[in-house]
Amino acid sequence: MNEKFSIGTLLNHRTALALSLGTFLLTGSLVVASRRSHESSSAAARAEAATQAPLPIAGPGRVEPYSEDIKIGSELSGRLKSVNVEEGDAIRRGQVLAELENADYRAQVESSRANVAAKQAVLRKVINGARRQERDEAWSSVNEAKAVMENSISELHRRQELFSAGVVSREELDRYGREADVAKAKYEAAVQQHALVDDHAREEDRSLAEADLQLAQAQLAEAEARYQKTFIRSSIDGSVLRKHHRSGESVSNSSTVPDPILTIGDRQTLRVRVDVDETDVSKVRVGQKAYVTADAFGKQKFWGRVVRVGQQLGPKNVHTDEPTERVDTKILETLVELDAGSRLPDGLRVDAFIVPDAGELAENR
Repeated sequence: MNEKFSIGTLLNHRTALALSLGTFLLTGSLVVASRRSHESSSAAARAEAATQAPLPIAGPGRVEPYSEDIKIGSELSGRLKSVNVEEGDAIRRGQVLAELENADYRAQVESSRANVAAKQAVLRKVINGARRQERDEAWSSVNEAKAVMENSISELHRRQELFSAGVVSREELDRYGREADVAKAKYEAAVQQHALVDDHAREEDRSLAEADLQLAQAQLAEAEARYQKTFIRSSIDGSVLRKHHRSGESVSNSSTVPDPILTIGDRQTLRVRVDVDETDVSKVRVGQKAYVTADAFGKQKFWGRVVRVGQQLGPKNVHTDEPTERVDTKILETLVELDAGSRLPDGLRVDAFIVPDAGELAENR
C-alpha cells in the first residue's frame, strides 16, 4: 500500500509540475508577443514621425564677424608713416590705426591758419577805423592846408591892390591867383581825407573784408580736413582681422583697384552667410533655428538662428569645390547668427542646416 501511495504521489507531482510548466510557458509567450507587438508599434510610430518630420534645409556657408569684414583704406594716396596695430589686436572706434606721411599737409594747415589771422586783422581795422594818431595827423594836415590857403589869399589881395596902383604887373597878379587856387584845392582835399579817416567804415568795405575772412576760414577747414585724412581711424569697436600693408609701403586711393590697409571686424558675435538653393526659398524665414558644422570640428554643431533672409536671388557666394557641385543655380542669401560663445575662424567654409519648424532636430539640441 505504501508503494501505491508513493507512485500516486509521484504521478500527482509530475502532473502539477507539467501544469505549472505549461502555464509558465504560456505566460512567457504572451509577454514576448506583447513586447514584440509594442516594439513593432513603436517602430511604426517612429517611422511615421520620421516621414512627417521636416528635413533641415542644407546649404554651404561662410563665417563672418557681426559687423562683416570692413576693409579700411586711405582717402589719400601716399606713403605709410606708421601702422600702429597687428593682427588680432583689439581696437576701439576712433582709434588711429595708421598714419600717412603728412608734413606737407600740416604745413598747409599752418599757412591757412596764418592767412585767417591776417584777414581777421583786416576786418578789425575796417570795423574800428583809423587809429587816434592817424586822425590827429589828418587833422594837422587840414590845419596846415588851411594856413597855406589863408596866406595865399592874403597875398593875392595885396597883389590886387598893388596892381590897381600900377606897382605890379598882370602876370604877377595871375601867378598869385593860381597859387591861391592851388592852396584852396589842397585845403579841400585835406578836409576830405580827414573826413574819410574819421568816418565809420562803409558797408561795402566791411562786406568785402568779411568775405575775405570767410574764404580764408574755408581754406583752413579744407586744409585741416586733408590733414585729418592722413590719420586712418577705426570705424567700430572690434579687432584687426588682416594687415595688408606695413610702415613705409605706399597706398593708393583708387575707385577701380581697392587697396585696403587693414581688414577689421566685430567678432563678439559670429554670423554665417548661407547660400540657400532656390528650390528651398519658400521654407526659410527669420527666427528659425539653425546649426553649422565644419570638417575641422568633426561632428560638433554650432547652433544659432536665422536673422536675415535676402530679397533677391543671385549667384552662389560659397563654392564647395566638389566635382558634382552645380554653379549655374541661383541662391537666396540668408544670414544665421550663431549663439554666444561660438568660436570659429573668420572666413571658414561650413555646412549650414536650417530647421524649418523646430522639429525633433531642434529638440535634440
